[in-house]
Amino acid sequence: MSKEQDTSKLWGGRFSEPTDSFVQRFTASVNFDQRMAAEDIAGSLAHAQMLCSVGVLSAPELQQIQEGLATVQREIDEGSFQWSVELEDVHMNIEARLTELIGVTGKKLHTGRSRNDQVATDIRLFLRSAIDRIASELTRLQAGTITLAAANADTIMPGFTHLQTAQPVSFGHHLLAWNEMLERDYGRLMDCRARMNQSPLGAAALAGTTYPIDRAQTAAALGFDKPTENSLDSVSDRDFAIEFCSFAALLLTHLSRMSEELVVWASAQFNFIELPDRFCTGSSIMPQKKNPDVPELVRGKVGRVNGHLVALLTLMKSQPLAYNKDNQEDKEPLFDTVDTVLDCLRAFGDMLPAIKPRREQMREAARSGFSTATDLADYLVGLGLPFRDAHEVVGKAVAHGVATGMDLAEMELATLQGFCADIGDDVFEVLTLEGSIGARDHLGGTAPNQVAAAAQRAQQRLAERQ
Repeated sequence: MSKEQDTSKLWGGRFSEPTDSFVQRFTASVNFDQRMAAEDIAGSLAHAQMLCSVGVLSAPELQQIQEGLATVQREIDEGSFQWSVELEDVHMNIEARLTELIGVTGKKLHTGRSRNDQVATDIRLFLRSAIDRIASELTRLQAGTITLAAANADTIMPGFTHLQTAQPVSFGHHLLAWNEMLERDYGRLMDCRARMNQSPLGAAALAGTTYPIDRAQTAAALGFDKPTENSLDSVSDRDFAIEFCSFAALLLTHLSRMSEELVVWASAQFNFIELPDRFCTGSSIMPQKKNPDVPELVRGKVGRVNGHLVALLTLMKSQPLAYNKDNQEDKEPLFDTVDTVLDCLRAFGDMLPAIKPRREQMREAARSGFSTATDLADYLVGLGLPFRDAHEVVGKAVAHGVATGMDLAEMELATLQGFCADIGDDVFEVLTLEGSIGARDHLGGTAPNQVAAAAQRAQQRLAERQ
C-alpha cells in the first residue's frame, strides 16, 4: 500500500500505516449512524452559512457547498449514495462525497468544527425530531383514552387492590387513571426536550476554535434555543440521551401496566373487554384461542428499553472529560429506544379506542366480593357509630354473607338489623353499585358526573398543546 493510500482517511496525515481491517470494522459506526444523515447535512449547511457570514468562506464557496450537499441529500434519498465502512461514520462519508463533487471547497467545510461537536449536534437534532413525533403519538393515544373514558363515565366495574375486589368504580374513571400516567409522561418528555435544545456546534473538539465563529447564528438556524455554555461539556454531555431513555422506561412501564390489565380483562375468566381481532392472533394447535399479542408484546418491550437506560448510564458513569470513543455506543441504544417507543405508542393509539367494554360482565363482577362494604360502614358512621365500630359491624355482616353466599345488597333488612339495630330501609340506596359510585362526588372521585368533568378537563389540556 502506498503512503498516499495509507493516509487517505480524512484524519490520516499523522499515521504511517493503514488501520487494521478488523479495527476498521470494529470502530466504524456508519452502519447505524447513517440514519442521522439529514441532521448532519442540516448542521453542515448552518455551519457553512455562518462561515460565510464571518468571512471564512466566500459567497461562491458557500453556494458550491450548498449545491453539493443538496446533491448528497438527493443521492441518499434515492438510495444511490455509496456508504463506506472505510470512511467510518456518517460525517466523513458525507464530507468525502461532497469533496468528490465540488473539489477543494468541500475540504473547507470542516473549518472551525470537529466531529465531536458535529456528532453532538446531529444527535440532538435527531432526538429533537424524534421527541416531536413521539409527542404527537402520545397525544393521539391520550385523545383515544379520554374519548373512551368519556363514553364510559357510568360504566360500572370492580376496582381492585391486591387484585381483589375492593370498591366499584367507573370504567371511565379507570381509563382516566391511565391518562394521568400518560400526562406525566408527556410532561417529562417536554422537560427533556427543553433541556436538550441547546446547540453544541462551535465547541469543536473540546476547547472551541480560533476562528471568529458566531455560535448564536448556527443555534438559531438549527432551531436551538441557544448555544451551550461550556465547550468541554458540549462535546461530552449525553445527559439528554439518558433523560430521554428514562422517560421511555417510565412510559413503557405505564404501557406495560395497561397491557397487563388488558390481557387480564380480555381473558375468559374476566371477560370485561373485547379486543378487535386485528390486534390479536390465534394458536397453531388450539383453534379456539384469541391471543392478545399486541398488549403482551408491548408488556415485554419494557425490558429492552430498561436495558438501554442502564446501558447508557453505565456508558457514562466513569468517562473523563471530554469526548471519548465510548460515546459511539450511545446511538444504537438511543435509536432502538426511539423506534420501540414509537411502535408501542402507535400500537396502543390504534388499539385502545377500538376496545369494546362488556358492560354487563363488568357490572356483574362488581356485584361480587362485597364491593359496597365500605359504603355500609360509611352509612353506619352517618348514624353516629365510630368508624372502627362500624368497621367491625360490617365485617360480621360480610362474614355472614360469605357463609350464606349472599351479597350485602341481597340480605333482608332484618338480617342487617341483626348486626346493627339502627339500620333503616334506606341502607339499600347506598348498597347499590350506582349509589356507591355516585356517592364519590368530589374532585378525583368516581361519580359519573365527576368522571365526565375530568374527561372534559383532560381534553382541554390536549387542546392547549396545539
